[in-house]
Amino acid sequence: MTMQLDVVTWGEALALLVADEVGPFEEVEKYTRRLAGAETNVAIGLARLGLKVGWASRVGNDAFGRFIRKRVAQEGVDVSHVLTDMEFRTAIQLKAKAVDGADPAIEYYRKGSAASHLSLEDFDPVYFGAARHLHATGIAPALSPTTMAFAHHAMEFMRAQGKTISFDPNLRPMLWPSREVMAQQLNALAFKADWVLPGLSEGTLLTGYEDPRAIAGFYLERGVKMVVIKLGAEGAYWRNSEGEGRVAGVPVKEVVDTVGAGDGFAVGVISGMLEGLPVPEAVMRGNRIGAFAIQVVGDMEGLPTRAELEAASA
Repeated sequence: MTMQLDVVTWGEALALLVADEVGPFEEVEKYTRRLAGAETNVAIGLARLGLKVGWASRVGNDAFGRFIRKRVAQEGVDVSHVLTDMEFRTAIQLKAKAVDGADPAIEYYRKGSAASHLSLEDFDPVYFGAARHLHATGIAPALSPTTMAFAHHAMEFMRAQGKTISFDPNLRPMLWPSREVMAQQLNALAFKADWVLPGLSEGTLLTGYEDPRAIAGFYLERGVKMVVIKLGAEGAYWRNSEGEGRVAGVPVKEVVDTVGAGDGFAVGVISGMLEGLPVPEAVMRGNRIGAFAIQVVGDMEGLPTRAELEAASA
């Protein structure tokens, strides 16, 4: 019997080592191991809301790879298509201890990682076809030519199947030879999506426009059905063929760690759209879950369960 999924995603997860004390990495003596990865953050967030989610990837035949597979599975995400690479290692990320809500310093050890060797040979059309929605980001395609090919194929396949696709640019300039190449390559992917979810600064870099309405228009004119632009504490702006609007942000008492807020926002918008909510309500859910995410240490630890989300929305 073929597994049925609400959402499938793919990409690289990293073993995250978060500093337990303030200071430069070379002076920190103690770290706490956690999980990082934009796609796994979204997968876990959706699974906590009760959706059936699958994640495809490669991890190394090492302790960090085993940790990632086990941790993601513990959250209820299907990992049957996470392959073990016998040659290349799992990626690692260091994150500084956040101070006063500022973005923490981050260092990556991912060049030549197992996930960067994901290729078209690893694409399973039955598995992806079993999902009604694909969530993609701009991170995994930047890892290698083979992951870029995988990204285009996955989106083209799902589009041909009549499935919906969301795309979060998740800009990582250090992975690209130039910002011009990054914009060109990521826009080529974005044009294949139904819903594009950039931050305002990301949208400006990708389109050259600074106004949210103009950024959205850039993508709508090229076939995208809906654009939702994250505006930080101010909330979000959305636009589609039927209308547009702004949805106010959700105030929080204390910003602890901003990393993962955008992934939480994607969880809210995607789940809301798949459940048939009106666009403003789906965007408001995105704002709420993003607010959950920034109030705890860790990239996905703050993502709420369905009960927690409903209690906060009451």
